[in-house]
Amino acid sequence: MRIVIAEDLYLLREGLVRLLSAHGFEIAAAMASAPELLEALVEQRPDVGIVDVRLPPTHTDDGLRAALQARAQVPGLPVLILSQYVEQLYARELLADRAGGVGYLLKDRVFNDEAFAAAIRTVAAGGTVLDPEVVGKLMTRRAEPVARLTPREREVLALMAEGRSNVAIAQRLFITEKAVSKHAAGIFDKLDLAPSDDDNRRVLAVLAYLDS
Repeated sequence: MRIVIAEDLYLLREGLVRLLSAHGFEIAAAMASAPELLEALVEQRPDVGIVDVRLPPTHTDDGLRAALQARAQVPGLPVLILSQYVEQLYARELLADRAGGVGYLLKDRVFNDEAFAAAIRTVAAGGTVLDPEVVGKLMTRRAEPVARLTPREREVLALMAEGRSNVAIAQRLFITEKAVSKHAAGIFDKLDLAPSDDDNRRVLAVLAYLDS
């Protein structure tokens, strides 16, 4: 699996290169600026681009903008965003095209290497991976509809939004897969969302609704 890494901090960039190489990923390119990132994503077309939100030249949202431009040129290009903070606007823009293959993690998750490698593989496969804190922020944007959910349904929704399958949710919550399906049906009913067998589309629809 080929990876492009964009991170302006040298030590973190090199750390990512070594970490991912140790997990069997091929590093196609690693760079420190948004212009280099855009060029690499479009030309290399990696299995996943791992992108810091804030890159030179302005250190604002250059990394995200480059990733969005690349996805516009290469639809569905998998991108995993890394950020120091939860920034709702960035999460919303990333999810806006609903093409899948996206992730948004806080940087401190990088140091759990097994979980990070699993997140990369999920995004490469067209799935969605969101940090639980990002999910929490998005859920607070629509308090009234979410308030209709039971505590268990809120737990299931949060785990769905992290990209977990019904089987994984059942294992996490120590309930049956049938119970998860029942909770999911209740969630969609209360949020006025049509159920779907497509897990990625389902997650994106829920998050788009919560953040609208």
